[in-house]
Amino acid sequence: MKFGGTSVADPDAINRLIGIVRQQQAKTGSAPVVVVSALAKVTDALVAIAQLAEDGASDRAAAEVQALIERHLAVATAVTSTSRAKLLEEVTREFDELNGLVHALAVLREVSPRSRDAVHAVGEVVSSRIVAAAFADHGIPSGWIDARTVLVTDAEHNAAAPDMMETCDRARQRVAPLLAEGKVVVLGGFIGSTASGVTSTLGRGGSDYSAAIFGSCLDVDEIQIWTDVDGMLTADPRIVPQPRLVPQLSFAEASELAYFGAKVLHPSTILPAVAKNIPVRILNSRRPENTGTLITAEARHADGRLTALACKRDVTVIDITSTRMLMAHGFLRRLFEVFERFKTAVDVVTTSEVSVSVTVDDTRRLEAILDNLHNFAEASCEREMAIICAVGENLRADPTLFGRAVTSLERIPLRLVSQAGSRRNVTFVLRDADVPHAMMRLHETFF
Repeated sequence: MKFGGTSVADPDAINRLIGIVRQQQAKTGSAPVVVVSALAKVTDALVAIAQLAEDGASDRAAAEVQALIERHLAVATAVTSTSRAKLLEEVTREFDELNGLVHALAVLREVSPRSRDAVHAVGEVVSSRIVAAAFADHGIPSGWIDARTVLVTDAEHNAAAPDMMETCDRARQRVAPLLAEGKVVVLGGFIGSTASGVTSTLGRGGSDYSAAIFGSCLDVDEIQIWTDVDGMLTADPRIVPQPRLVPQLSFAEASELAYFGAKVLHPSTILPAVAKNIPVRILNSRRPENTGTLITAEARHADGRLTALACKRDVTVIDITSTRMLMAHGFLRRLFEVFERFKTAVDVVTTSEVSVSVTVDDTRRLEAILDNLHNFAEASCEREMAIICAVGENLRADPTLFGRAVTSLERIPLRLVSQAGSRRNVTFVLRDADVPHAMMRLHETFF
């Protein structure tokens, strides 16, 4: 059971979480593994603190840390009584260490990716300690485990990849025995450590990923992602008013939707679940009685329907043109090596005989990429674009769906249109300003 930031935001949320876990235990007769994110907005605050340290603003950074200390101590005090003194001591110690680190970084005015991870990890370490203590106080046998002693990663700080073999060994050694004793095991999501014990993080949204990794290692029956929405929706509610709930979808559909911007799920989340064929359920911690969305290997949908829409905003299109490309083998290899060299992922690719267009959402190395492309082709970029992705297993069986999707967007200028080889999605690249209109049109057509 993974609980996101809004599900541990304050004492009320943590008390709801305890009720949900108690109910789950009563239903299944066994203790679950609980993975928690940092309290809502805490990771954002820690990101800002690391930046202030890099800017040398030590006083402002210290003031921000102080605000976090006060908030966490208030929450810890509210959800505990008998275990309160020990918990407050632990929380204070974690933040004292953070204060020392931030002060040192501010003096140096340099924050390496490794140091950034050390700062960002504090949120999950402290929130998981608070939740574990709250369980004990409410009469639920529990055990806190520092996730960094279980989840082993490579040294690609800020976006580390898990070492599944080593992590699973440690999960079986450290987590499984506590579960066997009937204890609820509480770990922080998002954080791990390298083989040599240096703190690392899985990147933003990585708590879902942590839950799936631990779930896969422990061969659980189900992975539950508890969040603040009822499940996967047919569209982003901030763009389309009153979207519908998607009751069930396949792993493949969920991957497409997560990758193309459905915020409910982190794109990597379901990879470990897919490998072990473990169902993933998305549920609302504010309305635990709702059935949510179930993600399984295969899903059944009503004919003539797509599953859902997703969109990725603030995308840049790069056009690469070369007359020398005509009939030339090796051109695409050379082109994509540029993106590989600058560690920039490409989302959509369309190609013709003499031109290739790609979209990227990470523009930190855009200038260097364009410079390198200019060595062997003409390259230009267009910013303020977006991707809309219409996803559904039915696209494979019903060729009319593609036509209906394109027709519903008539008079909206489409920059690129792509249908993947799996024929599970149709992707439209268009101006960011046209996204609300286009999403509404597609949603009216299919839902």
